[in-house]
Amino acid sequence: MTPASRRFLVPGLSTLVMMVVLVGLGTWQVYRLRWKERILTQIATAEAAPPVPLGPDPAPYRKVMVTGRFLFDRVAQFGAEVRDTNKGPIMGFYQIVPLECDGASTILVNRGWIPQKGEAAVDDPTGIVTVTAYVRPADAARWFSAANDQPARLFYTLDPAAIGIAVGIADPAPFTLVALGTPTAGAYPSPAEHLPRPPNNHLSYVITWYGLAVSLAVIFGIWVRKGSRS
Repeated sequence: MTPASRRFLVPGLSTLVMMVVLVGLGTWQVYRLRWKERILTQIATAEAAPPVPLGPDPAPYRKVMVTGRFLFDRVAQFGAEVRDTNKGPIMGFYQIVPLECDGASTILVNRGWIPQKGEAAVDDPTGIVTVTAYVRPADAARWFSAANDQPARLFYTLDPAAIGIAVGIADPAPFTLVALGTPTAGAYPSPAEHLPRPPNNHLSYVITWYGLAVSLAVIFGIWVRKGSRS
């Protein structure tokens, strides 16, 4: 091996290792992109399908319908979210209402977003209602989750068991339902319009990792070319 060759050995090996890592990360993101696209396709198909009657063990994020009676004397609040309204940005929360069903466990229903100030009228239907919604699994509190205020019925973790204790519902269903519908300006609660969709940023990651690999190869090639001339 000539002295000139030894000069490029360590930088060349380092560049090769980095190239392998960058190409590997890009290829991994290609697989993630395909996986995420399949999930989004499944969600779109489920959303286009009609709701099915709620069974005893529904699949997460399945679109369902269920009939029962809302217990508005046992309402809870969930979360905090700012939304743009005709009065400007307003802080609000999600209304959680138990739905009493004949022959089945009481189900907690997220009816939608409501302004926190209470200036808007809220539609609380009486009697028997049929709700179209999707199934949301229970959440678990994390290290940085805001603390729930059970006496005030204010929750930041959507845990049906904990909410059930606070509102006096024994053994609620182990999931919640998120109401689906078409929001109307000035009418509350404002229901969800779609099933939740996970973000899909994998294509940008593919371009980033492969782009870095190409840039590294070009920079190393220019460096070698200049070094061989000196």
